[in-house]
Amino acid sequence: MDEQREHRRGGPPLPWGGPPMWRHGPPWWNHWDEAAEGGRLPWLTTLVLTVFVQVGSRFAAEGQLDREDLDIPARLILLAGTASLLLRHRHPVPVAYFTAATALLYLGAGYAYGPVLVTVAVGCFAAVVSGHRRAAWGAVGMLWAGHLVVAHWLYRWLPPDDDNARTWGEETVVAVWVVAIIAVSELARVRREQWMKERAERAQAAKRRADEERLRMARELHDVLAHSISVINVQAGVGLALLDSDPEQARTALTTIKAASKEALGEVRQVLDTLRAPGDAPRAPAPGLDRLPELVQQAASTGLTVDVDSQGSAVKLPPGADLAAFRIVQEALTNVVRHSGSRHARVLVRYEKAALTLRVDDDGPATGADAGGSGNGLAGMRERAAALGGTIEAGPRPDGGFRVTAVLPTRTAPQEDE
Repeated sequence: MDEQREHRRGGPPLPWGGPPMWRHGPPWWNHWDEAAEGGRLPWLTTLVLTVFVQVGSRFAAEGQLDREDLDIPARLILLAGTASLLLRHRHPVPVAYFTAATALLYLGAGYAYGPVLVTVAVGCFAAVVSGHRRAAWGAVGMLWAGHLVVAHWLYRWLPPDDDNARTWGEETVVAVWVVAIIAVSELARVRREQWMKERAERAQAAKRRADEERLRMARELHDVLAHSISVINVQAGVGLALLDSDPEQARTALTTIKAASKEALGEVRQVLDTLRAPGDAPRAPAPGLDRLPELVQQAASTGLTVDVDSQGSAVKLPPGADLAAFRIVQEALTNVVRHSGSRHARVLVRYEKAALTLRVDDDGPATGADAGGSGNGLAGMRERAAALGGTIEAGPRPDGGFRVTAVLPTRTAPQEDE
């Protein structure tokens, strides 16, 4: 069963192109028969078909007086054919051949043409839709070939007694009916395969969006916590060192720790709020380059002097680019605090026609000390830049120290029409 479902997922596109009719839902036969995918026996539809075939065959017999009357054996043959449809989803191949065989037996016994052919249509339809095209073709081919033999050769020895050979015009009608069964079944198969393929693609797209959102949340939490904890770590060291010799300076360090932890808690709460209620707007605006003075002040509390130079005419950045720019500068300064022996850093913000360039330099040298980071800072900066179509370059400078350069586009690319 799993192999059949995989076969249906990978079906060809619609031959005539264009969007499918079931873009906002499954094909109509999935609603018509809920047992198609659930593994349950289709009792309801089989019961409806049984009643239809039994009642319809009675009316067909009344209109075909040259055929045999509808007696108990005829009823039993019809019942056997429709009852087998209970298994059309579990065993589509045997059911397709069995319905064709019961129809051939029914017609060969001289009973009236009529709804008995509907049984064959439903059985072959189930076989084609489930991926057994050859079985369906074989079943209707067996029925047609058997009917030709009965109608043009065996009719002399079969009821009714005064029966004559069927005309080729009547055989053409049967052939058209057979082709119609196959055509409708093939159309249903193609549409079902297309719908299954689109459903799988939608599931993959949803999973991809969930993965991207999870990565974004992880990156946001890393940037928030890494910066704040770095400040707290440095200030805690200062406080411990000066606790006895300079209590006032130790108090200042503790005050900085309190402010940094409060800010970190607020930003973490904002990120978690978006996780709890994805459809709600955040309670506080996302940080941007307008909060760059706060980063400078926080860096100063750790003993790092930061010079900021802005070039070009400042423009209002898209929210995503503004947040990414802030986080990149924040992470770059955090890395200076953690890993550089320099107590001086320079931040360049250059506004260009279609891009924003950020450059953070320090004079080094690297301390080689482990400040408790995760090692994902540069990777997170690259992911942020790449998500906006920008680039990040980071590495040692020729004259010593370290440089991080980010280029972010300030214009959103036009989206293609779906």
